[in-house]
Amino acid sequence: MKAAARGKGDAVPRFTFTSGEDLLRTLNANRWSLLEALAGTGPLGLRELARRVDRDVKGVHTDATALVDCGLINKTEAGALHLPYDGVHVEFEVRAEAEAQAA
Repeated sequence: MKAAARGKGDAVPRFTFTSGEDLLRTLNANRWSLLEALAGTGPLGLRELARRVDRDVKGVHTDATALVDCGLINKTEAGALHLPYDGVHVEFEVRAEAEAQAA
């Protein structure tokens, strides 16, 4: 899972994934639901986040750790999880093989 954050002069943080597979592996349906649950809230504890997405704490911990590791969410000193952005916009492109190699 290699997400590269770019911010050079960019007002909006951007995360770049090395492949479509890497993007989908990192932002799978369970992890996307965590982002949705954290959007617009303050920091949430792990148990509260698990309750909001109706999942077990262990699974939410695993997915939240992956999102923290790639920089999409933050973990406070107290251990609460926080989405530090107003929202998340995902954009990707699928190209023909020849076009992808030329780019």
